[in-house]
Amino acid sequence: MCPSTLAAVAIFLILLASLCSLLRHPKHIKQDQNLPPGPRPLPIIGNLHTLAAGKKLPHRTLANLAKAYGPLMSIRLGLVPCVVVSSPETAELVLKTHDTVFASRPRVRTTEIISDGKGVTFAEYGAYWRNARKLCTLQLLSASKVEMFGGMRRVEVRKMVELVKEEAAEKKVVDVSEKVGEVGEKMTFRMVLGRDKDDRFDLKGIIHEIMALAGALNIADFLPVLAPFDLQGLRGRSKAISKRIEEALDKIIGEHEENKSIKRKEKMDFIDVMLSLLDNQNDDEQQQSYKMYKANMKAILLDMIAGAFDTSKTIIEWCLSELLRHPKTMSRLQKELDNIVGKQRMVEETDLNKLTYLDMVIKESFRLHPVGALLLHESMEDIIINGYYIPKKSRVMINVWAIGRDPMVWSDNAEEFIPERFARSEGVDLRGHDFRLLPFGSGRRGCPGMQLGLTNVQLIIAQLVHCFNWELPDGMLPKDLDMTEQMNLVLHRANHLFAKPTYRLLC
Repeated sequence: MCPSTLAAVAIFLILLASLCSLLRHPKHIKQDQNLPPGPRPLPIIGNLHTLAAGKKLPHRTLANLAKAYGPLMSIRLGLVPCVVVSSPETAELVLKTHDTVFASRPRVRTTEIISDGKGVTFAEYGAYWRNARKLCTLQLLSASKVEMFGGMRRVEVRKMVELVKEEAAEKKVVDVSEKVGEVGEKMTFRMVLGRDKDDRFDLKGIIHEIMALAGALNIADFLPVLAPFDLQGLRGRSKAISKRIEEALDKIIGEHEENKSIKRKEKMDFIDVMLSLLDNQNDDEQQQSYKMYKANMKAILLDMIAGAFDTSKTIIEWCLSELLRHPKTMSRLQKELDNIVGKQRMVEETDLNKLTYLDMVIKESFRLHPVGALLLHESMEDIIINGYYIPKKSRVMINVWAIGRDPMVWSDNAEEFIPERFARSEGVDLRGHDFRLLPFGSGRRGCPGMQLGLTNVQLIIAQLVHCFNWELPDGMLPKDLDMTEQMNLVLHRANHLFAKPTYRLLC
């Protein structure tokens, strides 16, 4: 019998054994408990076929199912029980009332290979995660650190404006997605690595591959018996990219170690800060707290780069897309900028807190186009929510996209882009205190880089709208602008955004 036939027979026998196990009902779910309502799962695969049929837009598929089964819905993905949350009230129960139960992340095979379960984003809840997050919050992403890089942001954003200004003078159509992506990459690399690019390693390509792998629906996560076969090739790709990022970070960290004695405090990047913490740890601190070995350091650096790389770019693209589709909104925002800033100078970060309509525009963009459409958590113990049993090790998905478009929450015009709704909805913020709007999550797993991300988004949008008038190319009408979504780890535009700028300032 040939090897391929033997492999096929082995897979068939494994699947048959799994089927027999499933038909006896999963051991970790008590048969006498009341699971939340949901679509009937098929043997072995559960409801995986439903997500697979959703054109790789699981947030939309799950939102449609929730209309039939309610805001707390049960599905099964292979052997894994899952709960989908689609209302602010239920999200508050998960992210606030019972935050300690749902503070963990499920283990995902691709990210386990790439970061070895370290870092902050995908690590399971526990002492390691708590101390790693504390490090990020206090040492890397504090308000003082964000402010420290203000000069760098000012320089990079002004460089972007000058490039767009040159293209505007030549009456060119600008690839807005590319320009926004480039300035975001430069700012991220300068903060984390101390340089705006490194052509030796193709860090941009590495991060895009990691994002694609982390966001892929890996069958082996839900049917572990198939893991040895790597049917989707994800394990092989994950090992290859893990080796590349390991080599790149080893080289960059090594260079920082060689040069750290000549670095001034005000010029320190994230690697310098982490190396200084590593050097200053004594034996007592190692016993009592978090000891940062280089493996942990590299995983955290990877989180910092990947977390900032695509997220800010994505929401800026969506926001500018909506402004192009709504010229009156664009005009009103420009009027606010002219009144607060004037046309004699460019926007400074000190202006941002005064731009109330810009704040509304950004909130509305996050409402309709959350970068993280599905927040992923895992239950650490059995629990009853709203009378329904949620077993330990259930995956819990908060459908932020569905909550943002729910007419019961946002009225009948929930699908429309209307920033003025936030003038009427006082108290709705972006920081996880109001569960109608959760772009950065909430509770223990809320995004530690929220302040940095918001500052970048506000500054770039303000500069592009203040410095330029924008129109769609080739006589395209606003209603014809393509708004197709594409989902990997973040929910981004499927196609680049193109527009034609005209410089409007007097300076």
